[in-house]
Amino acid sequence: MQYPCIVYQRDTATTEFANNVPYNRTLRYQVTVIDSDPDSEVPGKVAALPMCTLNRFFAVDNLNHDVFQLYF
Repeated sequence: MQYPCIVYQRDTATTEFANNVPYNRTLRYQVTVIDSDPDSEVPGKVAALPMCTLNRFFAVDNLNHDVFQLYF
């Protein structure tokens, strides 16, 4: 991989029901921004997306990981 990079995967879905029938389904994705620069602008741009929340941050092997939950 070349850094910065974004890794994403489908995480879960939220389903709303009416009369026992699903009428609204929202998918949630886990989006991870990986960058060697701790002051990178990329996590801020991802955080500005609608329906996006920061889940956690961690650093491994001198790479910074910002993990977001994004509803789409």
